[in-house]
Amino acid sequence: MLRIAVPNKGSLSEVAAQMLAEAGYSGRRDGRQLVHTDARNGVEFFYLRPRDIATYVGSGALDVGITGRDLLLDSGSRAREIAELDFGDSTFRFAAPADTITDISQLAGKRVATSYPKLVDDFLRARGVEAELVKLDGAVESAVRLGVADAVADVVSTGATLRAAGLDIFGPVILESTAVLIGGPSEHADIERLLRRLRGVLVARKYVIMDYDLPVAQLEAATAVAGGIESPTVSPLKDETWVAVRVMVPANEANDIMDRLYELGARAILVTAIHAARL
Repeated sequence: MLRIAVPNKGSLSEVAAQMLAEAGYSGRRDGRQLVHTDARNGVEFFYLRPRDIATYVGSGALDVGITGRDLLLDSGSRAREIAELDFGDSTFRFAAPADTITDISQLAGKRVATSYPKLVDDFLRARGVEAELVKLDGAVESAVRLGVADAVADVVSTGATLRAAGLDIFGPVILESTAVLIGGPSEHADIERLLRRLRGVLVARKYVIMDYDLPVAQLEAATAVAGGIESPTVSPLKDETWVAVRVMVPANEANDIMDRLYELGARAILVTAIHAARL
């Protein structure tokens, strides 16, 4: 049975659970439940703190897990990244009071507050900078104002939270993180099936099915607009001068493609969501 670690709370938890459900797995019904067995699919889910998942998977206690790349790199475990899962994106940057520190070389000998000490230490040492890291759990933007640090290294979205704390972002990006599927030191035969299912969910979210009727004379031009994964499916209609076309297109381009096909003479253009897919 494949043993899978899933975040039990935090920003990754809800999306990870939804993704697994879309992949055909059953999940826990009670948020306090720590273990759930999906016997039909031959998997067992363990609901753990996101920060602990890489440790459990890296030790071999669990086979695979869903966590953030930042947490994986900060853990120092033997777990390895298998695939990106396209959610939970975050950016890590340095910040300090305006005009005090403007370059990472100035962090030498300074105190840097962060919730990711190994990740930040590895980044600085790779660039020849030795700083004193102050490990904090949770929000670190108050560390400078409270006098326990000279700068911070934290997750940045718009930067509004850091600016509100009187801090300016400086230096290069430490890490672009995202949710990832990670595996342990040994392989498990069922990991590939899990990966295929998760990739199927990603495809289903990114693409839609488009059906339309089209004059035969415009088929080549329409194929140039929407060529599909391999090629469109083309079926004859009772009127031999027309064909029915079915094709997969990127969801975020669907309306633009509909406009262009309509201009070519396509009619009865329909767009359908994809529930699951295998490519």
